[in-house]
Amino acid sequence: MKKYAKLAVAAVVAAGASLMASSAMAWIVCNPADHVCWHTHHHYAYHPEWGLVVHPDGWVWAPGETWAWHEPPQDRPGYWRGGVWIRL
Repeated sequence: MKKYAKLAVAAVVAAGASLMASSAMAWIVCNPADHVCWHTHHHYAYHPEWGLVVHPDGWVWAPGETWAWHEPPQDRPGYWRGGVWIRL
């Protein structure tokens, strides 16, 4: 019986660790039309016609490319278009 209790505890700990890791994920979203990127902690369903590209956190642009970081106001859902934050 102790063996099953230990396995149950281990499963709960593993599930908690997995949940914490997934909640800490972040993404980098870029608008190639404006050459601007920003960080987000939520993976929004951006419409394809907006032309946005979602990268994993830690992504960097290639040498010679020119991009600007422009963070969203208080991580609110939306995207940058023409220097204006468009809220979803």
